[in-house]
Amino acid sequence: LDAIVLAVVSKERDGSYGYKITQEVKEVIEVSESTLYPVLRRLQKDECLETYDQQCDGRNRRYYKVTDRGSAQLALYKKEWGEYSSKISGLLG
Repeated sequence: LDAIVLAVVSKERDGSYGYKITQEVKEVIEVSESTLYPVLRRLQKDECLETYDQQCDGRNRRYYKVTDRGSAQLALYKKEWGEYSSKISGLLG
């Protein structure tokens, strides 16, 4: 789930906000907001994401943006996924 969240957030140069992240993650895997927000907080605590607030329709919206550390972690997840999926494809092929 961490890899999926980092991939979704990294698609937007200026980051993305919680509801939009939830919707995009749900296109790939069924997940509730109550599951997603702790992941966002953990990634922030681990310095993979940073946050900032922005006004939208008179309300503050919390945005999440991938840090350099988060980009490095996402690259590692992609490498691990490539190796894992290659092994599984070899078994199933």
